[in-house]
Amino acid sequence: MRPRSAQFLKDLICAPSPSGYEQPAQAVVRDYAADFADEVRTDVHGNVIAVRNADAPVRVMLAGHIDQVGFMVQHISDGGMLNIAAIGGIDAKVAVAQRVTVHTAKKAIPGVIGRHPIHLMSAEARAKEKLEIESLWVDIGARDKKAAEKLVEIGDPITYDLHYTELQQDLIAAPGLDDKVGLFAVMEALRLVPKTKLNCAVYAVSTVQEELGLRGAQTSAFGIDPHAGIAVDVTFATDQPGVDEKRTGKVELRKGPSLARGANVNPVLRKILVDAADARKIPYQNDPAPRGTGTDANAIQINRAGVAAALVSVPNRYMHSPVEVISLSDLENVAKLIAHALTMIDGDTDFTPM
Repeated sequence: MRPRSAQFLKDLICAPSPSGYEQPAQAVVRDYAADFADEVRTDVHGNVIAVRNADAPVRVMLAGHIDQVGFMVQHISDGGMLNIAAIGGIDAKVAVAQRVTVHTAKKAIPGVIGRHPIHLMSAEARAKEKLEIESLWVDIGARDKKAAEKLVEIGDPITYDLHYTELQQDLIAAPGLDDKVGLFAVMEALRLVPKTKLNCAVYAVSTVQEELGLRGAQTSAFGIDPHAGIAVDVTFATDQPGVDEKRTGKVELRKGPSLARGANVNPVLRKILVDAADARKIPYQNDPAPRGTGTDANAIQINRAGVAAALVSVPNRYMHSPVEVISLSDLENVAKLIAHALTMIDGDTDFTPM
């Protein structure tokens, strides 16, 4: 990966962006996209839209959501502990004993998520315990409620400790790879398309609030009114112990992008992606999607009178945890695949399934 792109990825991962609080990460996107987009704008919802070749007759929207799951300060106890609520889908078991950061208006405050040690619980209580986010708290080391209130406010967002960890070969681990890697691929695809081969208008969107119901994709798609839209998200990698592939399907790291097939995917647009992969000798995996995918592709597809939608995914282990794992080669191949597919779309492209 070229150094500037690698730094963009690291900056994205280390910028906090819980749903509804995406502004720090969006500043990173705007700065990067300004190097190659004809226009970069931010809408009232907070979506960042980078545009190239806007006057072309066919509009293609690329979407990767910048928001990540996190927490919010819900209450401050008399002892100075922060009671928390989840932003997006978080497994309380995964959150236990994690290092976190409270992002206040003035500065970042480090903390840890606590719970009662099993030593202080009876055997009966341990057997009956149903762990929920509401039973956890964040300890920032404040002496009491008054001391905590001088540092944090109700409603301040909280993230897992933001880190970028290089594993063996080409794997990385970090929180928020869902879906900062998708957003990275969207912006890289926009950058990679040669000007001489771009015959469609491309709107690469860093969408907000996907984890709360595809909200940013819905509003940005309405404003752009695209003819086609490609969402880039992560999908569950199954190459880990204990996964029943008969139920989940088979998706592996380092085996290339995952291309969804199903009702949420326009067959004409998907064939363009497959043809692009074949032309560039990019490996890809088929990802069965018998229902709506629960990604930005859903919101794009049913925008206005309907949009030709597709979903390209980056295989991801341990989703919605502080240690999500992806392959950098998969990520780069997603961007290359979409960039080449864009060169195959022009004013004569008809996305109507026949």
